[in-house]
Amino acid sequence: MSNWFKRNGIHLAIIGVFIALGFFYCAPVFQGKALFQSDVMQAQGMQREIMSVKEKTGKAPLWTNSMFGGMPAYQIWVPYPTNVTTYVISTLKAVFPNPVDTILLYLVGAYFLLCVLRLNPWLAAAGAIAYAFSSYNFIIIDAGHANQAYAIAFFAPIIASILLAFRGRPLLGATLTAFFLAMEIRTNHIQMTYYLMLAILIWVGIELYHAIKENQTKPFFKAIGYLAAATVLAVVVNAAMLWTTYEYGNESIRGKSNLTQHTTEPSNGLDKDYAYQYSQGIGECFTFLIPNAYGGTSSGPTNSDSNVLKVLTDKGIDPNQAQSLAQQFPLYWGDKPIIGGPWYFGAAVCFLFVLGLLIVKNRLKWWLLGATLLSLLLSFGQHLTFISDLFFNYFPLYNKFRTVESILVIAALCFPVLAFMAIQEVISSTDKSFIFKKVKLALYITGGLTLLMIVVPSVLLSFKSPEHQNFVAQLTQMAGGDSAFANNLANALVQDRISLERADAIRSLIFILIAFGLLWAFVKQKVNVTVLSIAFLLLTLVDMWTVDKRYLKDSNFVDKEDLQQSFQQREVDQFILRDTDPDYRVFDATLSPTPFSNATASYFHKTVGGYHAAKLKRFQELIESQFSKSVNQDVLDMLNTKYIITADPKTQAVGMQVNQTACGHAWFVKSVKYAKNADEEMQAISSFDPKNEAIVDERYHNLLNNKITSLDEAATIKLLSYNPDHLVYETGSTTNQVAVFSEIYYDKGWKMLIDGVEKPYFRADYVLRAAEIPVGNHKIEFVFHPTSYYTGEGISLAGSAALVLLLVGVGYAESKKKGPLLNKEA
Repeated sequence: MSNWFKRNGIHLAIIGVFIALGFFYCAPVFQGKALFQSDVMQAQGMQREIMSVKEKTGKAPLWTNSMFGGMPAYQIWVPYPTNVTTYVISTLKAVFPNPVDTILLYLVGAYFLLCVLRLNPWLAAAGAIAYAFSSYNFIIIDAGHANQAYAIAFFAPIIASILLAFRGRPLLGATLTAFFLAMEIRTNHIQMTYYLMLAILIWVGIELYHAIKENQTKPFFKAIGYLAAATVLAVVVNAAMLWTTYEYGNESIRGKSNLTQHTTEPSNGLDKDYAYQYSQGIGECFTFLIPNAYGGTSSGPTNSDSNVLKVLTDKGIDPNQAQSLAQQFPLYWGDKPIIGGPWYFGAAVCFLFVLGLLIVKNRLKWWLLGATLLSLLLSFGQHLTFISDLFFNYFPLYNKFRTVESILVIAALCFPVLAFMAIQEVISSTDKSFIFKKVKLALYITGGLTLLMIVVPSVLLSFKSPEHQNFVAQLTQMAGGDSAFANNLANALVQDRISLERADAIRSLIFILIAFGLLWAFVKQKVNVTVLSIAFLLLTLVDMWTVDKRYLKDSNFVDKEDLQQSFQQREVDQFILRDTDPDYRVFDATLSPTPFSNATASYFHKTVGGYHAAKLKRFQELIESQFSKSVNQDVLDMLNTKYIITADPKTQAVGMQVNQTACGHAWFVKSVKYAKNADEEMQAISSFDPKNEAIVDERYHNLLNNKITSLDEAATIKLLSYNPDHLVYETGSTTNQVAVFSEIYYDKGWKMLIDGVEKPYFRADYVLRAAEIPVGNHKIEFVFHPTSYYTGEGISLAGSAALVLLLVGVGYAESKKKGPLLNKEA
């Protein structure tokens, strides 16, 4: 064992450095503080009912009624206890505080890849820092996109494992691929995994070409066979999660539309405008090199020498008020709705990436370039529709994803990998004269572009948003028609944007020149490999760290007590929570921007609104048809909306009213009206009496007894017990009755039992459950027991056992080999 530590001491030391960097960057955690993340706060609202039930019963429900009347918990929080990767992730989170765990995964994963690429350890560490500290990786941490960050962190080790398989170590490579791909899938961010698979397909194509060219098809297909088996194993390990996600995805807003008329919903997948809403501006690619080329963030200028601030104060506005007003002027001038920060890959990294294109001989260069170009072209979305639409309309699953700019995560990995492969090429090359000519050419390209952006930035960029004229018109209106003042403010804002860009361009040029100087010093034998590697580590760290601190900064950490108090009960919440009824709903009309895009109320109540990026398609259609122009009281009633929270239009004082017409948990209706399709059904519930009539699609006609002719006025139906995934009712009647339940219809797991015997039920009123209840006294149960989850868990258990055995076996075999870890040719 001591020999093993000695052989791998440098790797362990570097991992120790990574841990120190993670903790040092997140220094406030030493003061007992935690990172405030807006999306995490939303998630806490979504998960509240699930976690409350888990605390009481020891078992997390697979369904929650806290949002949109009810939905599966699959995309909110589900434990998946038979999946081995669940415990790996739990251990990481238990050992390292948030977000140190994520930063460490970024670093170690990229380090593994660069070591497999045969970079010396300190140079690999420098490259790992360049990748890990890429600005987007930290911006999504700040936003609270935890699953996305974890998914991105596993990109590098997956690629490293595949590389091992392609380079003569198929069993080791396949085993590691199975493990890291299983971890990747478990993060449950299918969009990121999809983008990685697109990049890998390009790589496989290049490898196949070279295999045929070099008459090496046998080892190629051997590696492919091993990797295919590894992929199957990773999928089996995650069977429960993938099965439930696929099943639910077809019923969510990613699935097929139910309506054909009077709807803005697409026939299948997401609405294209919604999916393309966050597209990377073509000119915004300058931020790869110069972070503030497009203004940085959506906030306004805060520095005292701001041109906007000067115009305001010159107008006689109080300096404090002027400062407050200036901060409302957006420095970001692209066309994304809101931005937390730019895609910055690093000035030195961009210089080295260009150098890599010029000198790297490894055929991986062409894959890195191809994957980068694909991610760039697809990130442009609405700005390059002839390519984006091709994928959106014809590539499987592509139209299920929004925020197309996020595919730049592929470029964010390719840039530093090729950049540090370039340094390795400089180190290993015997023709230093040739190499240095290419180094100078890379300097002329990147340094020249940066210099141009310092001297005459307006030649390449306008610094005006697409809505600039509308912005000026709004300023004119706010200034009481003073167009001259409005134009002065707009021009001052443009100058502030130029100043920001120029300052960062100067900064980037300095880093490029230092990187050039280091390579010059090495070529001239002024420094050795170790000094060069450590120097690039420090240069990259300073460059990326200082930019990241603009977005994920110490002030974003707050006291844990304050974090726990993020959800403050208002007086109306306290009043509603006194209600002992176990299952009623609340409609909070005060939430911003809308009740259907905010999960705050879900923390306290079972709500009609909420927030989720993959809500049920039928409920989304209900929102658009019955709530977008005005609130349909009949729909609120059928959803058993017992309380409505409103705000006074003048004073904004929050009030509450009891909805006296709410239908209750379940009720018997007097009549059933049939609709030919979803359009007729939606039209029918636009104005109807939900307490007395049910609107039913005619496809369920055979589930109803046509002989039902009378209503037992004395019939009763009441809720006996409530659990999100198990509801028990008691009924009594002298004739057969049709009951409607104020619960969301989802037939992929909900079963209805009458006196313990499963019976059919059907959908009514577009989104609710209904059933024919026989004469007499009965116990009615709705139990959520999805086959996709429970059978999938059994499959996951088998896959997890196989993966663990494979890891142990291959790990034992590798430990018997002499030499340091990762020393084999890759």
